[in-house]
Amino acid sequence: MRYAYPCKIERDEDGAFVVSFPDVRGANTGANDRAEALELAGDALALALSMYVAMREPVPVPGAALDGQEIVAVDPVTAAKLELYTAMRTQGVSKRALALRLGLSPAAVGRLTDLRNNSRIGHLARALGAVGRELVIESRSA
Repeated sequence: MRYAYPCKIERDEDGAFVVSFPDVRGANTGANDRAEALELAGDALALALSMYVAMREPVPVPGAALDGQEIVAVDPVTAAKLELYTAMRTQGVSKRALALRLGLSPAAVGRLTDLRNNSRIGHLARALGAVGRELVIESRSA
């Protein structure tokens, strides 16, 4: 799945730019100028998505962007972690079971799904392979 979500950027009564993500509960931020608000949007999005993982809820699927909306993607490591969490959840694979497949401790697998922990992309690609997923990173024109 692509972890790139549409966001709305609106001005509030004080003239600040407020960013919200219709598909992701709690993903909101803002700033005094549009560029800064959009820059902060990725962090707000990742933080809100980490709450879904912490509460063991499904990660929301991004909807299509409507007119006037921008698309904001999470960074590649966060996307890989979200995909690993989603695959484990969908398949009913516990941290312990994945740890056995990978020859790691359950704590090490826990770090692979913890969005606050900085993991190596190669470790995440290996873990994704163990749950039948392939990590693909793509770029697009800005």
